[in-house]
Formats: sequence, C-alpha cells, structure tokens
Amino acid sequence: QVQLVESGGGLVQPGDSLGLSCAASGPNFSSYVMAWFRQAPGKEREFVAAISWNGGRTNSAASVKGRFTISRDNAKSTVYLQMNSLKPEDTAVYYCAAKRTTYFTVASPDYWGQGTQVTVSS
Repeated sequence: QVQLVESGGGLVQPGDSLGLSCAASGPNFSSYVMAWFRQAPGKEREFVAAISWNGGRTNSAASVKGRFTISRDNAKSTVYLQMNSLKPEDTAVYYCAAKRTTYFTVASPDYWGQGTQVTVSS
C-alpha cells in the first residue's frame, strides 16, 4: 500500500512559478513510475507529466512542455513538479499518481493522492 500526499499548491499570478511536492509512504518507491495529473472545473482529469523509476526518462503533455519539469528523489520518496510561466488555463487540482510497472506508462495508476489546488489568476 502506498499513500501519496501532495503539497505546494496555492494562488499565483500569470507568469509566476510554483513548485509541487508529493511525498510517498510505503515500500519500494523506486519501483513506481510517478506522474502528475490535473483536473480543471468541469473538465476531465488529464495527464501532465511522468517520470521513470530512476528519473532517467520523463514525459509531459504538450500543453506544459517547456514550462513544467517533473523530478524525483528516491531517497526521500518524493516526486516534484516545478511549474514556470503559469497561465490561467493551468488552474486545476493537481494529483500525484503512482504505478508499479515494468513499462514506462502511467495508464490506470495504482495509487492517487488527494490533490492540491493551483489557481492562476491576476
């Protein structure tokens, strides 16, 4: 069993930066592909970024590529999302997710965090 707890959300202005963290509890954190998803009001949850077991591979949605960076620290069982040049359309609840897999995929994650609100508004 893995528990995921996100932190770092808040209210920022367009163009600002914000960093999210997701702390995992439970064994074998390094065996999970980790990812961030987000859900805006009235919209379906969407993929944001993913990172492989040792951080050697990452993938991100076209809408955030070049602005958001995902990283992880296996020693701290934590995954991060650094968000730069934020836009109002980035406003959403951001969720951390974990998938135990031998392939670099986050389809149907095994575990989800409770989410953290990010609001980008002037």
